[in-house]
Amino acid sequence: MSEDRRDKYRPRWEAKDFRGVGIWQVRRRLASAMRTVIERLTTSDAPEAELSEAARRLEEYGEHLAGHPRRDRYEGFGETAVAAPEQQAGGGHFDYSPWIGLSNPLAPPITMESRDERVFATVTFGSAYEGAPGCVHGGCVAAAFDEILGYAQTFSGQPGMTGTLTTIYRSPTPIHTPLRFEAWTEKVEGRKVTCQGTLHAGDRLCAEASAIFITLRPGSYEKLVRERASRVQRDES
Repeated sequence: MSEDRRDKYRPRWEAKDFRGVGIWQVRRRLASAMRTVIERLTTSDAPEAELSEAARRLEEYGEHLAGHPRRDRYEGFGETAVAAPEQQAGGGHFDYSPWIGLSNPLAPPITMESRDERVFATVTFGSAYEGAPGCVHGGCVAAAFDEILGYAQTFSGQPGMTGTLTTIYRSPTPIHTPLRFEAWTEKVEGRKVTCQGTLHAGDRLCAEASAIFITLRPGSYEKLVRERASRVQRDES
């Protein structure tokens, strides 16, 4: 992959190097505060009255936000996500990703960086992601691989959408522990891009994954965006 192409992808995936400013900085701040609430709520033994009051306040704020216009997270994605001013301002579709999005309170979030066409990612999953006692839910591990391998496949020069994803769990993945992913493109065969990845907690291998991504035909992504817009319009009518 050329450096020019790599520079276009980095703002989408490596948010830590592209600090949000203005409203995006505030969006990220609010999402971070909500992550704190989620983490503490899942382990809190606060009294019923306090939890009831917290629920009332959140319900009230949810109604308050409903009074503002809705933003389409895909609007102008093709241009704004790769434009130099947007790189500095933050935002765009990937800022709302459920795994790396700094503006999405559901994201852990995962932090990624690329070196020599490999992707290195770090994350600490909190209590909200617990499956077996003290362990990250296996579905969350698989979803994290899908996101990280998804970045790795962009280095093939012909990125697409997930066709298959196979996750092999080697040992329990602990919560509240710094985790380390590594992912790379293994081979390209026509429209099929095969990627591999590993997950470690310290020196211990927790999981491995393999995925095949299918390169989209011209116009396929735009069709998905149009179909999504139509569904949103029907829901709001």
